[in-house]
Amino acid sequence: MKDVSIHPTAIVDDGAQIGEGSRIWHWVHVCGGARIGQGVSLGQNVFVGNKVSIGDRCKIQNNVSVYDNVTLEEGVFCGPSMVFTNVYNPRSLIERKSEYRDTLVKRGATLGANCTIVCGITIGEFAFIGAGAVINKDVKPYALMVGVPARQIGWMSEHGEQIPLPLEGEGSYSCPHSGQVYRLQNDSINRAL
Repeated sequence: MKDVSIHPTAIVDDGAQIGEGSRIWHWVHVCGGARIGQGVSLGQNVFVGNKVSIGDRCKIQNNVSVYDNVTLEEGVFCGPSMVFTNVYNPRSLIERKSEYRDTLVKRGATLGANCTIVCGITIGEFAFIGAGAVINKDVKPYALMVGVPARQIGWMSEHGEQIPLPLEGEGSYSCPHSGQVYRLQNDSINRAL
């Protein structure tokens, strides 16, 4: 594990793969089957399960547990104390490890502080989940989601600012920070290449 910074209070089980330049802070536990990319930051009191894949340059803030069957692509931001699940209908008295549902968070998405991601869904590229939201269905790329249960109220740019286009219809917007052009078509946003 070249150029990996691991705080003395952290526990990294044998077999864990951790990419170059990653930082693991106080009281983190990384299980042996975890795969963590390059330049990842795991904040204080983070847990990473065995069947977890974390892409390059993800930032996982304090008090987040990334349970089995969760995949984070490159550049995902997990806000403080946000929650993943992996069993849809848990009971203490019934073993359901064979029923874990996969959760996929695609490249560049932001998961706000204290939000909850119900297992078995996909969050699209550069989607933005507001603080405290509860996500219980798939989220479109670039969608801005808030509330309990979450609903889409807009679109977000890759720069992290709201795109002034309606939820439906057609239109385009040029980001003043990056120059990237976003096109609304068929009720979805795509970035022009």
